[in-house]
Amino acid sequence: MKLYYAPGTISIAVAITLEEVGHDYEAIRVDFKNAEQTKPAYLAMNPKGRVPTLVTDSGTLLTETGAILDYIAALVPAAGLVPTDPLKAAQMRSVMYYLASTMHVNHAHKMRGHRWADQQSSFDDMTAKSRQTMTDSATYFADHCLQGDYVLGDAFSLADPYAFTVCNWLEGDGVAMQDFPTITAYLERMRARPSVQAVIAQRMLPS
Repeated sequence: MKLYYAPGTISIAVAITLEEVGHDYEAIRVDFKNAEQTKPAYLAMNPKGRVPTLVTDSGTLLTETGAILDYIAALVPAAGLVPTDPLKAAQMRSVMYYLASTMHVNHAHKMRGHRWADQQSSFDDMTAKSRQTMTDSATYFADHCLQGDYVLGDAFSLADPYAFTVCNWLEGDGVAMQDFPTITAYLERMRARPSVQAVIAQRMLPS
């Protein structure tokens, strides 16, 4: 497999998941600083101009994080990243969908305002608002999503690489992390996992 990623972005959740299941992959960095994701060569693979893009062993292209994570889990069911209990699986995905539809969007408002508006004043307003909305998201995650050591309590699942990646953005978005000791402990617990250490060693995440 080939994983097209940018450091610190949601694409890192895919790398962590691949490490968790032990599937070989080639990590190919997309240079956001030089807007490589907007160039024709990359857009030919992913017309959205975003990461991740996963090229499967068969050559099929996958471009949505949640779908990619489900695909990886289905390839290696023995890894147990999706609960066999339908209700637990639904609870796991409800957290993932919240992260994708709300928390990630709140984060993007800080520096991607051009997706929703055209005026600089609008960009400035969205940037200013992002600290509050990310704090609100952190509160929701801590109170309603994090059920123990991991999202599903004692059991590590697909929701955890996703949540870990998104929660890594909180401090940079101005969230007062001292107000969220359970999230801080969760991030430390996740960083201790071999899968995350492997991603850090590849400089996909800061050490």
